[in-house]
Amino acid sequence: MSGHEGGRSDVGAGVTFGLLAAWAAHDAEEVVLVPRWARSQVPELRGRFPRVPDRIWRHLESIDEREFATAVAGMAVVVAAAAADGYRTGGRSAFYQAALNGFGLHGLVHLAQAAVVRGYTPGSATSPVVVIPFTLWARGRLRRAGVLRPARPRDVVQGLALAAAATVATQVMAGRTVGRNRRPPRT
Repeated sequence: MSGHEGGRSDVGAGVTFGLLAAWAAHDAEEVVLVPRWARSQVPELRGRFPRVPDRIWRHLESIDEREFATAVAGMAVVVAAAAADGYRTGGRSAFYQAALNGFGLHGLVHLAQAAVVRGYTPGSATSPVVVIPFTLWARGRLRRAGVLRPARPRDVVQGLALAAAATVATQVMAGRTVGRNRRPPRT
């Protein structure tokens, strides 16, 4: 039975597929700005934060635009699946709610990054105007519909873990597809 049958609450497409739309607006900012921002800002940040391991700075400086865009496209599949599952279940899906929580927490991470560097970081412009407001609105709609799962510390960990696992998986996938095409073949 879907979330739309048998009298079950339906929070609607705005709440569920809205996650995909809000994510797309946010990640458009990142796709456009992350590679160029990282290359231009790393030298200054390296001086300001000398305790950050050098391998992290090297990784940031070497972000390839095509590889990054491919990773974002992979994440689109994950977010679309979560939104579709949320729609199918009328917002009850644990996967959808974990993705929604992870998205909102991801927005807070962007704001924390901007605070730490005392300036703009990619994602920090859309976080306070898209990511966090959408997450709060969607959670409010889920709460009013009686389908929001209680927020526990475990839920915060699950939301962040889902976001981190999806990020790592999509970056690995992008590195194995696009990255393979830009590296010389092994002999």
